[in-house]
Amino acid sequence: MTTQFSVSGIELELFRYPSRQESNLQAWDAADEHLIKHLLDTEQAPANTAVINDSFGALTTALLSINASWPLTIETDAKTSLLGTQQNIERNQLNSSSITWVNSRDELPQGISLVLMKLPKNLTYFSHQLSRLSQVLPAGTQVLIGAKAKSINKSLLETIGQYLGPANASLAWKKTRVITCVADGKPRTLPKATTWSVPEFNLEISNLSNVFAANKLDIGARIMLDNMPKGNFKSIVDLGCGNGILGLHAKQVFPEAYIHFIDDSEMAVASARANWQANKLDNPALVGEQATFGWDDCLTNMSEGFRPDLVLCNPPFHQGEAITDHIAWQMFLDAFRRLKNGGILHVVGNRHLAYHVKLKRIFKNCTTVASNGKFVILQAQKISKKAQEFDSQAPSAASQTNDEPHPQSALYGKPKSK
Repeated sequence: MTTQFSVSGIELELFRYPSRQESNLQAWDAADEHLIKHLLDTEQAPANTAVINDSFGALTTALLSINASWPLTIETDAKTSLLGTQQNIERNQLNSSSITWVNSRDELPQGISLVLMKLPKNLTYFSHQLSRLSQVLPAGTQVLIGAKAKSINKSLLETIGQYLGPANASLAWKKTRVITCVADGKPRTLPKATTWSVPEFNLEISNLSNVFAANKLDIGARIMLDNMPKGNFKSIVDLGCGNGILGLHAKQVFPEAYIHFIDDSEMAVASARANWQANKLDNPALVGEQATFGWDDCLTNMSEGFRPDLVLCNPPFHQGEAITDHIAWQMFLDAFRRLKNGGILHVVGNRHLAYHVKLKRIFKNCTTVASNGKFVILQAQKISKKAQEFDSQAPSAASQTNDEPHPQSALYGKPKSK
């Protein structure tokens, strides 16, 4: 895996988050390099800059290396992006005191005079971000968007013009282009959450713009809903919750349970919270808060005493545009380490992903609960003796192969209580 970022005299060491993982993907791409090269070629002076969709901090660290006091507002919807950027700032011994951190629903500050942005995979989310910018950017503000050349077409440029201002694309460099948009100063209305019904489960669902399966029930979740686990569960995690539909239905099936919704996307967590409130699932027989909502990197920052007896999981197999199974590895490992003895991990996934291999390696057991032509539901149970054996035999990062789970990163930070 390449970790040395080098462009136009800037030298940085950059890692994805967590820095120790099975994936061999690097922490930046050529579009990051192109944006920085463009700034240096045009002799851009430090200005109040918003940096948006900076996956693991390549843009942020490059700007700070050019000028340590470059004023920055960093916007991200992904907690791993936030943690990765902070990790790379620290690793390169840069000063973060000039940074304001915001998520994709926070109010953007006034006075932004330059925007650097990576084109996200989700174009509905992209339109939302442009609309947000239109509400704060004065006419004439320059917005630079880095993207793969193959992703840029007439329709995309028209979308930018519709939501923010006129745009044109540069010549290609390393198969990327920089789109230059000039804000027209006309504020647009932010899009509302998409809402839809799941009548067979008596649920009303709403999704913000960057949440998976924006306007319908995805087929992986469908087979999971039809095949919930059997048992008497009291503490349930919806891991990678998205809009929260698995956790919502779990509360219907296990009304005495407390549900914990966790996702890397802040918009997903907000959608799950809104859906819990809208569907009025609190059990009047229980005391206290019956649902928690965590914007977090899997289960790494849960308190040490947190021991659920069921984890529901529909893992993603991509991170941005990169196809990778390291997120599933981390979800399975975190579930394994957090589950109480005898607790169950209940997973749905595409058949071709062969999650049973990973689960058998981690849990030493795996049962097929249900399957169809495309998806399979697997269940693994934590057994204390085997858990201890696995922890003592966890491979080092240097010895990993495609069948080996990565160990937890020491950079995850001190656990925090929920």
